[in-house]
Amino acid sequence: MPAPIGLWQELTAAAAGDAFLWAGTAIFLGAVVHAFLTPKFAQAAQRVGSTSPRRAALLHLLGEVEAVFGIWAFILFAALSCWPGKGWVFACRYVESGDYAGTAPAGPSQFIEPIFVFVIMVMAASRPVMGLAAGWLGVVARWFGGSARAQWFVLLTLAPLLGSLITEPAAMTIAAMLLSARFYSLKPPDRLAYATLALLFVNISVGGALTHFAAPPIVMVAAKWGWGLKEVFGQFGVASLLAIAISNLSYGWFFRRELAALVASSRGEDENEAAPLWVTAVHLIFMVWTVVMLSGHHLGWMLGGFLAFLAFTVATSKWQGALSLRGPMLVGFFLAGLVVLGGVQGWWISPILGRLDTLTLMGVSTLLTSFNDNAAVTYLASQVADLARPGAEGLRHAVMAGALAGGGLTVIANAPNPAGQSILARWFQGGVSPLRLLLWALWPTLVAMGCFLLLK
Repeated sequence: MPAPIGLWQELTAAAAGDAFLWAGTAIFLGAVVHAFLTPKFAQAAQRVGSTSPRRAALLHLLGEVEAVFGIWAFILFAALSCWPGKGWVFACRYVESGDYAGTAPAGPSQFIEPIFVFVIMVMAASRPVMGLAAGWLGVVARWFGGSARAQWFVLLTLAPLLGSLITEPAAMTIAAMLLSARFYSLKPPDRLAYATLALLFVNISVGGALTHFAAPPIVMVAAKWGWGLKEVFGQFGVASLLAIAISNLSYGWFFRRELAALVASSRGEDENEAAPLWVTAVHLIFMVWTVVMLSGHHLGWMLGGFLAFLAFTVATSKWQGALSLRGPMLVGFFLAGLVVLGGVQGWWISPILGRLDTLTLMGVSTLLTSFNDNAAVTYLASQVADLARPGAEGLRHAVMAGALAGGGLTVIANAPNPAGQSILARWFQGGVSPLRLLLWALWPTLVAMGCFLLLK
């Protein structure tokens, strides 16, 4: 029996016949570094804004974290188009289908998830849906006294759990908009602002793990690994609930003085006129339609439903506000770029995941998730033969637990995170610092990992 080859030998062998794999990974790493440097570009844009408007505009573009992966996706496309043996036709086919090897049968567009996130964000941010969510969460907050601290705790506990029903991007949109209006508008201290953002990202990532159809990393593998509602909730549901509760209670206690100081300013919100129940019900039906079309990969029907939704908002303009399009478009662009760049990374991610034990696999999955969308990590894991065998339940649980727990470490770790940042970035001077977000996300991430390990 031949001795197993080492990781480096396996990687070099995989790339021996295609040198572009190294180039594709280098471009991806360039995008990751750029994403961490966006606050620096934003600060530079402010410094030169009055002296050089053109340079400031370029720096502002480079400082938009949602634009980073889209920009580098164009660089990847250009490199593919010019690379010997690839060319324009190959590059176009890869971008459209995500099939780098050129062997997979034709299937749905790889951009269906970015388009879904755009559509569901627009719907979730509509006035009737926001009014329903705000009213429901407000009632619960009033049960706990209605203070800023109560609203902070309720929004960070219950809103993420909506991700298991209406999908994580929709839950992120609702939670971020309500936090912006009810918490960040009170101008909390800087460290509490970052801790809250970190909690939001981690809680959204694990809060979608109560069902098998709402969290992107679970959707990617549920069918292949035979996971239904019972299996997903049994493995991750109770642990997710406990992780959210422990993280919120611990940070709530740590910032008890800062939260208490905000109580006096937490009243008097400007509420819009509530939409009729039938209007809100139609909006929810459109959201359900969008989720169902995503599950069946029916991109055309999804877009058709979105056009019908737009027509309905025009017909019921009396109860509608201006639709938010800029944030969803930027987030969709971000995810589309991530999909394009991530499709060339399987050659090194799969060998790493395929040779690890359970505990190490969980840690590596968490680490990989921090700089590559967790849905991409679990999808690549589903291609590893050792994880698909009947006796590998522990390994499958480990890779999913790591992907869910690590979904709040960075903006690019979970698909809904850019949506939250686009809504809340204006409350952070000079933009959100990736390092400070990472540091405040470490504790809830470790809590989630511990809960997943103990309650699997």
